[in-house]
This record gives sequence, structure tokens and C-alpha cells, in this order.
Amino acid sequence: MSRAQHVSETPATRLLRSRAAHFSEHPYPYVEHGGTAQSARALGVDEYQVIKTLIMEDESGRPFVVLMHGTHRVLTKELARALGCKRVAPCSPEVAQRHSGYLVGGTSPFATRRPLHVYVERSILALPRIYLNGGRRGYLIGIDPALLPELIQMTPVDCAALD
Repeated sequence: MSRAQHVSETPATRLLRSRAAHFSEHPYPYVEHGGTAQSARALGVDEYQVIKTLIMEDESGRPFVVLMHGTHRVLTKELARALGCKRVAPCSPEVAQRHSGYLVGGTSPFATRRPLHVYVERSILALPRIYLNGGRRGYLIGIDPALLPELIQMTPVDCAALD
């Protein structure tokens, strides 16, 4: 392996490095269907701070990203209302992968295959640090959520319900 290529280099980390964003790297043993509970345990952090990256679409099939606490689910009716559309739904894994360029379980909100607008559960922005997927399964990055507006096109929304 050459020194120029970092062991955890992904499109997401390349974007973060190109923007001089400060982040920490957290590889962990990936478990199929382990979700945020498993990654939070592996990293020893609160699952509330582990943020899910969800690829969703509106009734017209327009894709977008939702960032949600690991301990919460998206209230789709509230999200649709906030977006000014009739309905929203999660994409199938195949469609999500096509839109994002990442494998499900490794989806990052950074450097998606095509630019996707990101809707962030508002309470995430109040946290001192969050852990997001870094672009591959078994790899999270830690970042200050205050940096998100500099890195992605995002809109805060209120659409969380305890899982």
C-alpha cells in the first residue's frame, strides 16, 4: 500500500480532507444488520450520537438523504410536510446504492455519486460530536456537526420519533 493512499480512503474521506475538515476515524467489526446499536457498542459511544444516513425519495422518485439519530426513526408524514410533498419513503437497497454510490450499511452523506440534498434532524446539530458512516461498512467518522453546513447542502428538519 502506498503512503499516499490512506487505509480508510473513501470518496467521503477524500472530500473531507480536500476541505480540511477535522474528523476522527473509527473502524469497527461490521456485523450484517447490526445497525447503529452494534457500531455504538463497538466504539463505546452513545447510540444517539451515531447517525444513520438514509436514502429516501419523494412521490416523484426524487432522491435525498436524511440524517437521523441511531436511536430514532423518521416520521415520514412530518418529513413530507417539511419538504412540501405528499409522501416520502426509504429507497430499496438497490436504488439507494445507485443514487449514493455506496453499499447499504456503508452509506455516507459526503461525496454521493450524484449530489443529493441532505435533511438533518435538527437535534443532531446540537450535539458536540456525531459519528457518521465514512463510506464503507465497518467505518465511522467522528465530526463536529457544526461543520456540516460547510460540507453538504443541508436543511434542518424536525421528523424524529424514538425507535
